[in-house]
Amino acid sequence: MIIGGGIAGCSLAYHLTELGWRDVVVLEQGQLAGGTTWHAAGLVGRLRTSTSLTTINQYSADLYQKLEKLTGHPTGWKQVGSLILGRSEARMTQLRRTMAMAEWFGVESHLISADEAKAKWPPLRVDDILGAAWLPHDGKVLPKEVALALAKGAQSRGARFLEGIRVTGIQHRDGRATGVETSTGTITAEIVVLTGGMWARELGLRCGVSLPLHAVEHHYVVSNPIPGAFDELPVGRDPDLCLYFRGEGDSVMLGAFQAESKPWNVDPVPANFSFQLLDPDWEKFSEPLRHGKHRIPALETSGFQKFVNGPESFTPDNQFLLGETPELQGLFVACGFNSVGIASAGGAGKYLSEWIVDGQPSIDLSSVDVRRFGPWANNRTFLRSRVIEVLGLHYQMAWPNRESETGRNLRLSPLHDRLAAAGASFGQKGGWERPNWFTSTLPGCASTPAMDYSFEPQNWFQNHAREHRAAREKVSLFDQSGFAKLQVAGPDALAVLQLLCANQIDVPVDRVVYTAMLNRKGGFESDLTVIRTGAESFLLITGTTQGVRDRDWIRRNTPAGARVSIQDVTTQFGVLGVMGPNSRVLLSRLTHSDLSHAAYPFGAARRIELGPVTVRAVRITYVGELGWELQVPVEQMVVVYDLLKVAGADLGVVDAGHYAINSLRLEKGYRAFGAELSPDETPLDAGLDFAVAWNKPESFLGREALLAQRAGSLRKRLAMLTLDDPEPILWGSEPVFRDGVAVGYTTSGAYGHSLGRSVAMAYVRHPAEATSEFLSTGRYQILLNGVRRPATFHPRPPWDPDRRRILC
Repeated sequence: MIIGGGIAGCSLAYHLTELGWRDVVVLEQGQLAGGTTWHAAGLVGRLRTSTSLTTINQYSADLYQKLEKLTGHPTGWKQVGSLILGRSEARMTQLRRTMAMAEWFGVESHLISADEAKAKWPPLRVDDILGAAWLPHDGKVLPKEVALALAKGAQSRGARFLEGIRVTGIQHRDGRATGVETSTGTITAEIVVLTGGMWARELGLRCGVSLPLHAVEHHYVVSNPIPGAFDELPVGRDPDLCLYFRGEGDSVMLGAFQAESKPWNVDPVPANFSFQLLDPDWEKFSEPLRHGKHRIPALETSGFQKFVNGPESFTPDNQFLLGETPELQGLFVACGFNSVGIASAGGAGKYLSEWIVDGQPSIDLSSVDVRRFGPWANNRTFLRSRVIEVLGLHYQMAWPNRESETGRNLRLSPLHDRLAAAGASFGQKGGWERPNWFTSTLPGCASTPAMDYSFEPQNWFQNHAREHRAAREKVSLFDQSGFAKLQVAGPDALAVLQLLCANQIDVPVDRVVYTAMLNRKGGFESDLTVIRTGAESFLLITGTTQGVRDRDWIRRNTPAGARVSIQDVTTQFGVLGVMGPNSRVLLSRLTHSDLSHAAYPFGAARRIELGPVTVRAVRITYVGELGWELQVPVEQMVVVYDLLKVAGADLGVVDAGHYAINSLRLEKGYRAFGAELSPDETPLDAGLDFAVAWNKPESFLGREALLAQRAGSLRKRLAMLTLDDPEPILWGSEPVFRDGVAVGYTTSGAYGHSLGRSVAMAYVRHPAEATSEFLSTGRYQILLNGVRRPATFHPRPPWDPDRRRILC
């Protein structure tokens, strides 16, 4: 049962029937394509920011190109190509980075001159243009016709489309969707999919499902005929002016992704809003119109025949929502497409259909997985604040480490005020305000917490160096309270975790295990730390945005009848990381417990008294230094923090942020989920097979796939690289070359202040087998901002001067 007959719902029906499903019903409250689809601009770009998202768009473009032949229904597909203009040196740097990754993704692209851009788009003014990117295989379509062609194809294979039927609720029982309530009665279904765009959030709320999206007004105009305009003009984008434009017959379509947009503040979204538009808002469009007349001078006198003000749904992070909801099994979603619905719907329908049929995605979809958000994100006030910014992100500079400016201060650590007073520059992840770095009055350091973005060293570079070196040489304090925490308990808790975790979880109480949870393909669903807190209880520490996803993964893979509970306890206690060579001395000043290596070995997790507070002190590290993570009751976090700052003053204790965590972990080769680890990578690929208990008595999910991979050949392996030149900064997503041939790209990058140069990790690929000899014998280069820079491969982590100081 598919709810919503826009392009996403029609694509899903098309692909489900292509996979052999015949009992597919699409319910549409109005007419097919009558919500957002019909008024979309119809731009189909192939390139996105990741391999998976580019794969989705590439598939869409290829499908639309042949869809008329497949279905007999015209789609208006024209491969007109697209231009992205660059007006500043910073924008040109971004375009060089983008084009470099496009080549790796298999998207043909070229950097061209301003004159070449004008030759492709004669009405353009280019005297202030430095260059442009040209993507010849992009195109455009008639959005409504694409949806109808997909529907026709699905109908030819047995799908039914019912118009004029409004869904009023989702039926469910025992945590599973069982059907829908409609304006004409109840319909039962084994699988229900919400593809209802801006109506999906309200339907979700009615059945307890969180779908954080909000409607935003999106504007474009169509000029009267102008000289030099024709329908086959390329799609053009001038991101510095927040504009897009294309040919529309002998006229020009001019649209905008403004830095500050306008939410459609209507509650609820009217059910009868079909083939309707909002009133023209020439005042809001005045700046894009002024910029448009600058870029296309003929618009000064052309006049305009049409103003389109159509609402579209946007999410807090500008990525769409896809997959099975954690609240209800059997309820899937494909919505919140953030103005890329036409370009993405073809691929989204294909890969969601595979997910539904096979029970798991065939590619890494974690960046769009609906489970990346918790309920905190579905607050209407927050959404209205955030989506003002989100629409414009399409054309804002893709600065490294760019932070959202709206919807902030939602989830605060107990130490937030203390850290703010200490000069924290906060970022946001999973709704949590987390210190990225701290101000300093030392020479060369930023003395205010404002970010000054750049592709070169940013204004916090020396601040970051101070915090990084303190952790290596003295002692640093890290507020890690935002990491998600799950308590798994019950008579069958051990058996469940042994099934889901690749490592051995049957360890003594008060011991720590690093492990992966894997899918059937052997790929990472999560990497996490498990602390055995009792005979039948375990505490799982996972990524800040992984809490909902990991809890759902455990729940849905727990055998029926198992006596186990899973609780999110993230907000019950905070975490303070005390890291560095002086950490033992500092903590020993505040406790009577013996913290020597003999008494407190690596991987121990015990309750100790720290001054007047009892904490769980976990001897583990994510920065590669001697240290403890202190789990502290939230109401006592400030007490412990103050004690540590006073007791460690003469030891050089320093507040440190998450930028330092990132660079420290990279120097030591510690992996991160979402960067080095994903559902498409296995422990063998990632060099983490040491954390796989191959011979534990219990089998674990993904074991058979890993055994098969181990018996064969690895075609990609994670490599550690450093730049030979000590000056440039690596940020991640830079292509890597071995002996002049592209073999991968950096998954993470940062400046390693202990190494005095940038450090990165990258998967190095070989069509047959990526052997150790292959990795170690090549000559490496990293393509950084258009320049190939020599790099050195490291078979071991580049920062490992004395491994014993971590373990002893």
